[in-house]
Amino acid sequence: MSFEHSDVKIKFDENASQYDGQRKKLIPCFDDFYSIAISLAETKTKNPQILDIGAGTGLLSSFILEKYPDAFVTLIDLSEKMLDMAKERFVANQNITYIIDDYTKIKFDRKYDVVISSLSIHHLSADEKKQLYQNIYSSLNQDGVFINADQVLGQTHFMESLYKNDWKNKVERSGLSKEEIQSAYERANLDRMSTLSDQLKWIEDSGFLDVDCVYKYYNFVVLFGRK
Repeated sequence: MSFEHSDVKIKFDENASQYDGQRKKLIPCFDDFYSIAISLAETKTKNPQILDIGAGTGLLSSFILEKYPDAFVTLIDLSEKMLDMAKERFVANQNITYIIDDYTKIKFDRKYDVVISSLSIHHLSADEKKQLYQNIYSSLNQDGVFINADQVLGQTHFMESLYKNDWKNKVERSGLSKEEIQSAYERANLDRMSTLSDQLKWIEDSGFLDVDCVYKYYNFVVLFGRK
């Protein structure tokens, strides 16, 4: 595990118990952001194999299980404490597998119909993102889909400044405490975001078809690719 990944693990371990309660206040476009990601997760299989990369507390997986209640879902995350929250969420579901590991290092031993991720891949370096997209492509069944609901870097310094200022202005008015806001800013300092254009190219270069940014709200995006 690299130093940077260790930092991410520590910060998310610290915030695990408060994570879900803060989501709507830290993601101004929360409803569209998650609902569009789920709407893109189309498969003909009634009990699909689904992989949630950087699953955290299982928030995105909880939404996809509303759509596919008989799905088999694998959650992988660095943070054991975040996955502990997911285990509490899914305590009655026997179709959930939990992996505490660095998803940039692991080789998945099965094929999936849907691979999803939310607010995780932006913590990776450019090279790690490229390799991960290749690994995701290899892990999908034919006609499988990949959906990444994440954050991207502004294409120019001006646009990045605009994105950051808009987010900070909304967070400051969100009702979160000063301590919660400071913690969010500290986690944001660990971000290693890449531009939208770079990410779309890397996903396409990995072999995906129909690659698109289906939704965008400042730096919050939902990216799609099909095998």
